[in-house]
Amino acid sequence: MVFNDRAHYPREACGIFGIYGHPNAAELTYFGLYALQHRGQESAGIVTSDGQQMLFHKSMGLVFQVFNENVLRGLKGHIAMGHVRYSTTGSSHLANAQPLIADTGRGSIAVGHNGNLVNAGRLRDELEQQGSIFQTTTDSEIVLHLMAHGMKGDSQSNLVNSLRKLHGAYSLTIMTESELIGVRDPFGFRPLCLGKMISPLGDGATAWVLASESCALDQIQATFVRDIEPGEIVIIDQSGVRSVKPFGEQPRHALCVFEFVYFARPDSTIHGQTIHKVRVRLGQEMAREHPVKADIVIPVPDSGNCAALGYSQESGIPYEMAFVRNHYIGRTFLQPSQLIRDFSVRVKLNLIKDLVRDRSVVVVDDSIVRGTTSRARITELREAGAKAVHLRVSCPPHKWPCHYGIDFPQRTQLMAANNTIDEIKKFLGVDSLGYLSIEGMIRATGLPATEFCAACYSGEYPVKIDETFDKLILEKRRRRPARVGDLVVEDTQQKLL
Repeated sequence: MVFNDRAHYPREACGIFGIYGHPNAAELTYFGLYALQHRGQESAGIVTSDGQQMLFHKSMGLVFQVFNENVLRGLKGHIAMGHVRYSTTGSSHLANAQPLIADTGRGSIAVGHNGNLVNAGRLRDELEQQGSIFQTTTDSEIVLHLMAHGMKGDSQSNLVNSLRKLHGAYSLTIMTESELIGVRDPFGFRPLCLGKMISPLGDGATAWVLASESCALDQIQATFVRDIEPGEIVIIDQSGVRSVKPFGEQPRHALCVFEFVYFARPDSTIHGQTIHKVRVRLGQEMAREHPVKADIVIPVPDSGNCAALGYSQESGIPYEMAFVRNHYIGRTFLQPSQLIRDFSVRVKLNLIKDLVRDRSVVVVDDSIVRGTTSRARITELREAGAKAVHLRVSCPPHKWPCHYGIDFPQRTQLMAANNTIDEIKKFLGVDSLGYLSIEGMIRATGLPATEFCAACYSGEYPVKIDETFDKLILEKRRRRPARVGDLVVEDTQQKLL
């Protein structure tokens, strides 16, 4: 078992990256995955093709642990795609690491998936009845089997027919020996963008890039072209890039708003909005909704930095980096004894006590899920002599689980789902508590509410959940809701960033 501070924050499913038309495709994919490491720290993989044959390497661990110079040198080819994973469906072992690769009668196919399919159980049952033998427990393998079952027609029609059967969230990179494909589901739950760079292959050749976030393009000095649109298929081959939109116009979109609040890197751009600027505006909205008299504003690094800056700018209260983050934490295999529980929160962040002693402090965090980590931070501030502690959260209360690719706990484990604001305030030990409203959060994005999924705040799910999606989830929902006095730090197998 592993215990760590990160376990009490939401976690994303994965990051995907692909490049076509560069002789150093594997090396560039490595750096692209490095930039996307924040989206998944469980496993990493890269597959390449020289136009005739696929080569791949994947393993458990962080990108720099999985790949070295010798491994990358062996992954030859001008086409490559890569994946970093955190499991939201399927257990944590090597068989579930992506990209997933299958050999078919018409060649090899590799798939990288970001998101969750909400009809995965039903599709898997149907495919098994047709003779499919699954090698993994992840819903991503369903895409491979659907494509393999339809290999009689042309590849584009086969892909479209396969995608029509999928319900839920999926941004995909798909690779054959000779082409690279990017797909975004009709609602656009998960981000995916297109970039380009000059290829050294000559004659003004262009290398095309697909990535979950634009920060991965910056990492390899590629130029951002545009976001892949919801419901769009982008096919990249020797003739260039072509777009297919087989699903028609969707009446609404459902980009995960939590990408803006927490998941995406501040230096990424999604839907035309720079994440850093959005988060600063989140803090400004918070200062308008929940003003307070205080001496300093401090963020919980790193995800609270931008919102705390915005709160400081709008309120006029000075900004201080009172929590110092340790950026050199690796994996820990210490058993979660009470001693480790007491110290684990302090491993990642250390407090500069002189900055908070005898002062009224506004603490800005991006979210509160179970609340145990937040309470430990407040206790540390009290022990350091803070005169008053006011907690501000740059998103609304999380009351509902996510079924589209974020590992939010079930409602029984979500503090805000089972307790009032006053009860949460008492449990955390703060003088005041303010959550940003849904309206304020949407205003900060600069986009209309119809562009977003905010189901984790509102309970309004854009795509109906299939009854067979997760029988374990349905069983957990029958359990008694937990009150704040019952909250404990749970054992977890997730790894520390």
